[in-house]
Amino acid sequence: MQKERNFGLDLVRAIAITLVVASHSTFLFTRHTDNVVVILMRTMGAVGVDLFFVLSGFLIGGILLKQIDKKHTKFADLLTFWKRRWWRTLPNYFLMLLINISIFYVFSKDLPETIGSFFIFLQNFSTAQAGFFTESWSLSIEEYAYLVLPFFIFCGFLVFKNRDYSVFIWATLIIIFIGFLLKLHFYLNADALIRKSWSSMFRKVVIYRLDSIYVGFVLVYLMRHLPTFFQRFKNGLLFLGASIFVGMHLLIYILKVQPETHLYFYVFLYLPLISISCALSFPYAVGMKRNATFGGLVYFVSTRSYAIYLINFSAILLCFYYLVDFKSASLVFKIGICTLYLILTMGISNLVYTYFEKPILDYRDRNVR
Repeated sequence: MQKERNFGLDLVRAIAITLVVASHSTFLFTRHTDNVVVILMRTMGAVGVDLFFVLSGFLIGGILLKQIDKKHTKFADLLTFWKRRWWRTLPNYFLMLLINISIFYVFSKDLPETIGSFFIFLQNFSTAQAGFFTESWSLSIEEYAYLVLPFFIFCGFLVFKNRDYSVFIWATLIIIFIGFLLKLHFYLNADALIRKSWSSMFRKVVIYRLDSIYVGFVLVYLMRHLPTFFQRFKNGLLFLGASIFVGMHLLIYILKVQPETHLYFYVFLYLPLISISCALSFPYAVGMKRNATFGGLVYFVSTRSYAIYLINFSAILLCFYYLVDFKSASLVFKIGICTLYLILTMGISNLVYTYFEKPILDYRDRNVR
């Protein structure tokens, strides 16, 4: 099974989930962003999600291009594509949604009035999500990304039957442009936002974030059509992406660029530049060979990353908050709790993957083609 996987992309996935979990672990020490280390770790956690977005778009876009190669461009093929995606994403999501509802009942917490929206991924479609199952915001974005652009691409096949590849890229660019118009509407109508409000009302809202996934569509299209270029300049592109990422954050820190003072930057530039800087690392990652020392660990974390993402925060970390008074806890105690948090996250995620997620994926691969 490991031989069939791309080590570099597994490494990207493992890095992404590690950044997310490391970011969440800071909440066991402080809820505030009152020092540089916490700010850095939480920023990198957000970047981890952006890595997931670009990776998802890269993989899904690649699947669609393979369908075009095989002339599987009818709506029956689109339905098969969706079924395979849903078998991949929905079982774990609904399992954790029900577990989170149960946790709220156990700890006598009030469920949000919008709880029904979580069952159809509308909890953050155009407005901020309620404070429940908070990590699910990114799953909504991915689900609608799988629906919207593939649907328009397949509609394009009906109209432009002999221009399949151009339909793919033009549909992608048009949807990205529509996303830009939605961002423009947000910018023109938004009041001054502090960073937390910008995050909940913009960064984590479906209609403003689909383009983060579609950057991956553009990347896989370009890599298929310009393979020599990307192979030749993969090191330079990796350096360029790192330079954009580091340089932008240094300028933000030095110039104190914040949403309340530079909203246009955070609406139109910050997140796209994050996605692009992440994407520029992919040509290098795709060509990486499996590392004999860390290959097994990378495979383990990568294959369980979806379960880890859904389990680590609301189902484990917040339970510690309900049970423990962290305000009066010592540093040694917090370190112990953090260690337990990491052990439980990896252990429970492994159980979910082994006995729930993997059997479902095996069933899908046998029966949905």
